[in-house]
Amino acid sequence: MRRILVYAESRDGKLRQVALETLGAARILANDSDSICILLAGSNVTEAASALLPYGSDTIYVMEHEDLKDYSPDAYMAAVQAAISEAKPDVVLFGHTAIGRDLAPLTAASLNAGQISDVTMIEVQDGEASFTRPLYAGKAFEKRVFEAGPWVVTIRPNNIPAAEPAADSGNSSIVNIPYPAPSLRSVVKDVVRKTTGKIDLAEARIVISGGRGVKSADGFKPLEELADLLGGAVGASRGACDAGYCDYALQIGQTGKVVTPEIYIACGISGAIQHLAGMSQSRVIIAINKDPEAPIFKVADYGIVGDLFDIVPLLTEEFRKVL
Repeated sequence: MRRILVYAESRDGKLRQVALETLGAARILANDSDSICILLAGSNVTEAASALLPYGSDTIYVMEHEDLKDYSPDAYMAAVQAAISEAKPDVVLFGHTAIGRDLAPLTAASLNAGQISDVTMIEVQDGEASFTRPLYAGKAFEKRVFEAGPWVVTIRPNNIPAAEPAADSGNSSIVNIPYPAPSLRSVVKDVVRKTTGKIDLAEARIVISGGRGVKSADGFKPLEELADLLGGAVGASRGACDAGYCDYALQIGQTGKVVTPEIYIACGISGAIQHLAGMSQSRVIIAINKDPEAPIFKVADYGIVGDLFDIVPLLTEEFRKVL
């Protein structure tokens, strides 16, 4: 029997979508005799813990403290270690987010465990689990297996199906564990959020991105209108960020964020290799560009040759009719 611990990420007291996807990964790995535990840490996560009860985990560990209001590696690592002491897991799962990428290697080092990062697929055959992850900006993929335990794994958002509520969730319980109050080397006094919109780019199902072709900050307004209509998020190429058209919080690419939405609409983006590194694994890619020879068309599933300032408003108008 194995014990699997899932770190369920939350923001402002609410579960992030990647938390359910990480729980979905745990379900793929677990057999009937395995147990799944969840850790929720923050300053106000009681409501989020209650929201997890229908998903049928064995135990939901809750740790609340003012030190956990904003993310800090020392404070959150202390929370993870306290949960590990309680759960004694053989497998620890994180989302491959900014927080997960920070905590996972710290956890692996503390457990003397192996780690596989940025997993996009999990397969279990004859009791052996294999983990698929992209290499070289998505140009190649590798499958990895663990030779010994414990395991630490991070799951890329929008790739593994989110867990659904369990038919039998009556045995789930919430256990409050005390915060160990470590000596913090740094303390977060304030957080200035540079938001990318209503929906987190990494979790958005639809992303509309702009490049240098938007020509100005005002050029993003048609993209924002379409994104609001479709319930998506707005992104940008590094070229648009460097030109000052938008904040770097929107940047997608090798030196920005990696996204894997169901639909990616690239507007006025040429398709430099650095940008493709951040979005090439999108399910469906739609490119809008005046240059028919733009490299973005080589990776696009659908291409529209034309001026984005003509095409995007037309798309918005047609979608509004349908929706």
